[in-house]
Amino acid sequence: MSGAARLPAETLWRRRLPASLTALALAVAALLLLLNLGALGAVLWRAEPGSAGFRSADWAALRFTLTQAALSALISVALAVPVARALARRRFPGRGVLIVLMGAPFILPSLVAVAGILAIFGRNGLANQALAWLGHGGFSIYGLQGVLVAHVFFNLPLATRLILQGWARVPAEHLRLAAALGFDGRAQWRHIEGPMLRQVVPGALAVVFLICLSSFAVALVLGGGPRATTLELAIFQAFRFDFDLGRAALLALVQAVLGLLALLALARFSLPMMALGGLDRPVPPPPGGLGRAVDALAITLAAAFLLLPLVMVVLRGLPHLMGLPAPVWASVGQSLKVAGLSVLLLAAMSAGLGLAALWARRAAPWAEGLGMSALLASPMVIGTGLFIMAFPLINPAQLALPVTALVNAAMALPFALRAMLPALRQAEADFARLSASLGLGMGAHLRLVLWPRLRRPAGFALGLGAALSMGDLGVIMLFAQTGGETLPMQLHRLMGAYRTQDAAGAALLLLMLSLGAFVLLERLIGGKEPRHAGT
Repeated sequence: MSGAARLPAETLWRRRLPASLTALALAVAALLLLLNLGALGAVLWRAEPGSAGFRSADWAALRFTLTQAALSALISVALAVPVARALARRRFPGRGVLIVLMGAPFILPSLVAVAGILAIFGRNGLANQALAWLGHGGFSIYGLQGVLVAHVFFNLPLATRLILQGWARVPAEHLRLAAALGFDGRAQWRHIEGPMLRQVVPGALAVVFLICLSSFAVALVLGGGPRATTLELAIFQAFRFDFDLGRAALLALVQAVLGLLALLALARFSLPMMALGGLDRPVPPPPGGLGRAVDALAITLAAAFLLLPLVMVVLRGLPHLMGLPAPVWASVGQSLKVAGLSVLLLAAMSAGLGLAALWARRAAPWAEGLGMSALLASPMVIGTGLFIMAFPLINPAQLALPVTALVNAAMALPFALRAMLPALRQAEADFARLSASLGLGMGAHLRLVLWPRLRRPAGFALGLGAALSMGDLGVIMLFAQTGGETLPMQLHRLMGAYRTQDAAGAALLLLMLSLGAFVLLERLIGGKEPRHAGT
């Protein structure tokens, strides 16, 4: 053991990677390949030759997908810059709580967010009521404007957090030196803030664009017709209503190419921040007067835009919560089953690929790349391919819950790996050699060294996976039949039937379950210790 302990710890652990972990990583890799390539291959195999011509409606869906994704990214990031700047410069009571609350839309079910947006901007929403009171005509939220509002609602908090991290990494000494040199706002922007934003903003644009490419539930409810259809929605319509597998396959290939291009752009522009040194001294006081008023306005407007729809969901749904019909309550059990199974699958997939990316010398890039491959996949295409493969063997409705849980876990895997891999690598860099010198076996190293430093990001990742799975409206719509609906499906049907009171109660119930699942898993797995500042 003494000779082995003198080896670099990284090499030691890679040589001792247990067969069980290798088998788990290989199984996860095979499963992801089946989901991404096998499902698409099944669709192409069943497609009739010559039937997959690109129609005018498909060109319209492609144009709308690119337009709404580009505009959503531009608007979200443009609004996030002043909000992040204000949060970085100002300290006030409740700032940390406000930042946490402003991040809530990212884990919200799409239909809950849509219900809140309709309560503000819908036909009978607060905005149209205010316009009617002022004697002006109302406006329609349906169409491109509705999709943009919903996507900005979801992605403004994400873009703000990404840009806020850039501001947090500007050393306080640079700001103090700028103040000592008498920099005005324009000079500070030119020499400090502008260079930082040139590094951070392109990556934020690519992330938001990539997320908006696969929009389904938002376009389903707020699209407003054929001229506001995304590729994801067009794939669903081609399969569910036309059963045109050739067209669905072609649309899926187009969407995969778009996702690949967005990922390449993200890799190209999401450059690491410069290693700016600093002594972590207090930041000098920000400018007052007009600057303080502008910052206060940016924070107030962003908080109102993000939090008011949630408040409306609670206020409108609370009186009708206990009077929901029996099928809605029955669907809660289905959603809990899907979310629970999805979390278990996500934990296994994250462990297999995460440890392989940490310790497997040659396979590490492939393991991480496979984990991120779900960003390219279309959930609708995966569901369609699995439906085709299962149809000759078993009634696909019997697989509705496990297939939905599996696809949801795969879709959450990139976020889980992004949360856990940095913590794993940091722990290994800090303690692997010490662990090797103490003669700790693999099990002890995992239990005593890695897990204490992994549990907090793991709790966040699994809580996020549970919340996303609880509110997902996608693959389940291909498989589920009457009696097997999840809560998002029931909410969608209530909204489509204009049963506004029941829909309001169901939206509140879904909100409570999603946020409850996130908080419960984050606390149970991540622990109750207070977070460090800035996390």
